[in-house]
Amino acid sequence: MRTWIALAALVWAGWLAPMSAASAAGLSVHTLTFKGDGTFEPARLEVTAGRFKIVLVNESTEAVEFESLPLRKEKVLGPGVTSFVVLSLSRPGEYPFFDDFHPQVKGVLVVQPKP
Repeated sequence: MRTWIALAALVWAGWLAPMSAASAAGLSVHTLTFKGDGTFEPARLEVTAGRFKIVLVNESTEAVEFESLPLRKEKVLGPGVTSFVVLSLSRPGEYPFFDDFHPQVKGVLVVQPKP
């Protein structure tokens, strides 16, 4: 039983470490949710240029995949799974993304210049 509790504590600590590391590093954190109706929320995610974290939340009952060809990022999430990607973008602009398993579901990451 103690081994199970120790293992659970290690897993929990590993889960929280990326979150607290992002906060400690001064990363801005944004959330992108895959909705059950086959949409992203928000479909237009605005961030400030620099290094930032996007928390990906799959609220649907199907697997989804965050993918962006210009960003060269992809992340598969099972139903009900939450994960994240960390990006570093210095160039303002619009970067499209989509759900590779449902290609009609599209969104755009809008990178604003630093103030």
